[in-house]
Amino acid sequence: MTTQTIGQTAVEAKPVAATVSTPQLQRTMGLRSIVLLGLAYMCPIIVLGTFGVISATSHGATAMSYAAATIAMLFTAGSYGRMAVLHPEAGSAYTYVGKTISRKLGFLVGWAVLLDYMFLPMVVWLIGASYLAAKFPAVPIWAWVLGFIVLTTAINIVGLSVADKINFALMTFQAIVIITFVGLSIRSVVTGDGASALVSAGPFLGDGSSLSAVVAGGAIAAYSFLGFDAVTTLSEETRDPKKTMPRAILLIAAVGGLIFIGVSYFTQLVHPGGVFIDESSAAYEIAAQIGGNLFTSVFIAGLCFGQFTSGIATQASASRLLYVMGRDGVLPKKFFGRLSAKFDTPVLSILLVAAIGLIAMFLDVATSTSFVNFGAFTSFTLVNVCVIVAYLKADAEQRKEYLPGGALRNILLPILGALFCLYLLVHLDIHALILGLSWLAIGVVILAVLTGGFKHNPPEYNHVG
Repeated sequence: MTTQTIGQTAVEAKPVAATVSTPQLQRTMGLRSIVLLGLAYMCPIIVLGTFGVISATSHGATAMSYAAATIAMLFTAGSYGRMAVLHPEAGSAYTYVGKTISRKLGFLVGWAVLLDYMFLPMVVWLIGASYLAAKFPAVPIWAWVLGFIVLTTAINIVGLSVADKINFALMTFQAIVIITFVGLSIRSVVTGDGASALVSAGPFLGDGSSLSAVVAGGAIAAYSFLGFDAVTTLSEETRDPKKTMPRAILLIAAVGGLIFIGVSYFTQLVHPGGVFIDESSAAYEIAAQIGGNLFTSVFIAGLCFGQFTSGIATQASASRLLYVMGRDGVLPKKFFGRLSAKFDTPVLSILLVAAIGLIAMFLDVATSTSFVNFGAFTSFTLVNVCVIVAYLKADAEQRKEYLPGGALRNILLPILGALFCLYLLVHLDIHALILGLSWLAIGVVILAVLTGGFKHNPPEYNHVG
């Protein structure tokens, strides 16, 4: 049987009798597991953690900002789903761009995404540690950071089947906290203004808001979606990835978006407008208002559990991307391209991500978050472009089988997704742009070395199965 791909033909190697069992990623995850892991990565409760900032930026039109971000992210989620069908392998944007457009460009995209994937777990652990340090000031923040790292690293080394069970339990608790927050918000609104106040255009129109304010809020809100794409790095651990992965990606983006819109709507009803005592901790203020001190403690616990589940997911995805790049030979194969014979997981890559997370002990949240956005929006933009290129290269039979929907779904929608993501990219904080471009420049130098001055393609692993 011959493997058929679009943009680059992959020919299966002839079977060779194996004398030694080589560790391989195990296909243990179904649709529910992938969706839960993706939602854990996104950490839905973060909508409350960022509520004040988005509300202030949009002048009280938080729900509209999240609605705009959801629509835009669904365009990109559709593109990721299409590419997951064409290339059901671990590696995500690195694989998609390399196989569809250019292996050199694919390397650079993978290199840019590394900045996002390797530092996002650090940010997640730092945010969780910050909440706990605020609640228990006698315990130093470095102790909480270390605790997060040790626990999530141990879980990821043992394997995703264990992480899946833990994610389900913690996501359930996170969901309970979110539902309770919304329920208390509804009670507060009904008690104060009557049931009719539950239906209002205020959270969508804001208090003197404007299109530019809504778009600015939407740009911030889009950061809440970072991670819906990360599950594509788990394609080789997914059962029937060509069917499961596209559905999972769209479900993660859609469910996450609905949660963000719904929670922000009812929260905005409790506190109309965008003025707070401290916008960075506005949700604490609202939690105390609707539920008192006891619920504030439960709310903090929910946020911390959300960061814990997100830490498991972000570290797992980062380690898989490092593993794929090591397996391909673009990173040292002896270190990155190895799986544990006992657990079938990339233990050394997991430990490296854990080591990078220790940097969180010396940073604040504002500084650390500037590290992660450049790679994410670079990859979002180019995956949208990949769909367009793949469609233009495909013949009629390939379009029918792999890329149905005609020009609307394979050209127009990806163009809209690419333009939105490019807009977010160029409007990042100046420090994030400087860091991202500097990191990319290092990648160009490494690529030049790997390709003998760009004369040939970087190494590639020809995966079959």
